[in-house]
Amino acid sequence: MSIRRLPEHLVNRIAAGEVVERPASALKELVENAIDAGSTRIAIRLAAGGTELIEVIDDGCGMSSPEMALALERHATSKLPDDEIDQVTTLGFRGEALPSIASVARLGLESRVRGQEGWALTIDNGDRIGEGPAALPPGTRVRVEQLFARVPARRKFLRSPRAEYAASLDVVKRLAMARPDIAFSLEHDGRRTLSVQGGETRPERVAALTDRDLAENSVGVDLEREGHVLGGVAGIPTFNRGVADHQYLFVNGRPVKDRLLAGAVRGAYAEMLARDRHPVVALFLDVPADAVDVNVHPAKTEVRFRDPSLARGLIVSGLRRALDEAGHRSVQRPSDAALGMWQSEPIVPTPQLWDSVAANDAVPYAELPPMQRYSGVHDRRPSFLAPPQARAEPAAAPVPEVADFPLGVARGQVAKTYIVAEAQDGLVLVDQHAAHERLVLERMRRAMQGGGVASQALLLPEVVELDEPGCDRLEARAEELAQFGLELERFGPRAMLVRATPAALGKGDVQGLVTDLADELASYDEALSLKERLDHVAATMACHGSVRAGRILSVVEMNALLREMEATPHSGQCNHGRPTWVKLAHGDIEKLFGRK
Repeated sequence: MSIRRLPEHLVNRIAAGEVVERPASALKELVENAIDAGSTRIAIRLAAGGTELIEVIDDGCGMSSPEMALALERHATSKLPDDEIDQVTTLGFRGEALPSIASVARLGLESRVRGQEGWALTIDNGDRIGEGPAALPPGTRVRVEQLFARVPARRKFLRSPRAEYAASLDVVKRLAMARPDIAFSLEHDGRRTLSVQGGETRPERVAALTDRDLAENSVGVDLEREGHVLGGVAGIPTFNRGVADHQYLFVNGRPVKDRLLAGAVRGAYAEMLARDRHPVVALFLDVPADAVDVNVHPAKTEVRFRDPSLARGLIVSGLRRALDEAGHRSVQRPSDAALGMWQSEPIVPTPQLWDSVAANDAVPYAELPPMQRYSGVHDRRPSFLAPPQARAEPAAAPVPEVADFPLGVARGQVAKTYIVAEAQDGLVLVDQHAAHERLVLERMRRAMQGGGVASQALLLPEVVELDEPGCDRLEARAEELAQFGLELERFGPRAMLVRATPAALGKGDVQGLVTDLADELASYDEALSLKERLDHVAATMACHGSVRAGRILSVVEMNALLREMEATPHSGQCNHGRPTWVKLAHGDIEKLFGRK
């Protein structure tokens, strides 16, 4: 086949493929143009997630009629004043954005320079179909309709309107976070979903766009090294999330998703967070223009540093210094009303203990042995076991033989986290949270096979506030979640009403459970099978329903946990792949003491 020159309309569509992957990509280009135009207010309207309509209105410098015509030509820009392509100081310099969008949609462009008349142009999938005077305030209005309507091969690969809207909302959040001096508003299908005022401080803007509790559960980051300046907000380790979607990274005011920077954040928190938890951060790195290449990716979402080790070290050092200064801080103290709801937890006896006291039902309370008086199995007196305090407990039944059980017999608890058991062939250490998490997961899986997980209605339904995409995801999966005993319903645009929770989880942390489920659903691939999605949900619920590290267990509880582990498949590892128990053989112990 001979080489030929492609027609201009096809060249534009190929260019559009680089810049306009989905509605969020087109929206990003248009909002960046509005920011570079010196706007103080940017209003955005979307319909059907941006597939039917994207409208961006700004009060920036505007364009004259000749400039508008030039802006729709390929490789024309006002953002590169000279030929120094590596000295870009704006959010972009590419001239492909407007002509590329106009080649795959109907584009209406209206603009007015202050003190001049306004002008309008209309382009329909690459063809100019009209122009003339326009009445509008100083600034620019861009209206994109029916994106990819005439490119069915591209349109059929778009996701649902909700998913496309979520991606567009994320784009607006990141751009608004980078510019707290600009006011942003976003409407979707006629409803206002985001509104922030200009002139805010950086911490105020970050908290407004992420989580309003972040302001009280974060520290400021401020570090300068060799001309590189790092600033921003970092959540304290206990204020974490289930996925890494709440990490916002910026280089010279440009939102980026960079592996080097994300890895630096993980490294800074490595010793403070479990591997399945992620911090909430918004970091702003300002470097000299010649120290970073922003032209690695057509959409400029990736960057390349001249000195990667300097950039990474700056982030790790800045975060660790800020977190060290936070000292012993934890998530803010709960309200007095919440503290008043705490209750002592009764010890749930094992079946053997139930059997041992059943025969004593007719025995007067005062004549019962002390252990049985306070075991909580008699309704005659509402009493509870006092937690063990480094002393031996009176046994309610003969101590089991070590040889009878692979994981041995409980001898104590270390750091309120690890169970110490003696087995016939060595010493067993059990991570109580990791082990119980696996046990709860397997119980829920068995319950699902039997028809569903029993639910427990809340006396007062609890309202959980989330962002709108999170509520959308939970609402779309409400039937699947109901199979696990979690009954949810929409409660306005940004809240979910929890009516019932899985009975196996007890009271638990309803807020944390629903928030984590919303995060987990965001990370799932739509192509996952129902079983895979249900496994993800079960694992998240199991984590919230398991015995936490830091809880003091009685010997009865510890032995019950060991026995269930022995009878449960996959109990050797938790839901995240970590071991639930390790064993020191007698020979290993002897080596430690130099006896072998």
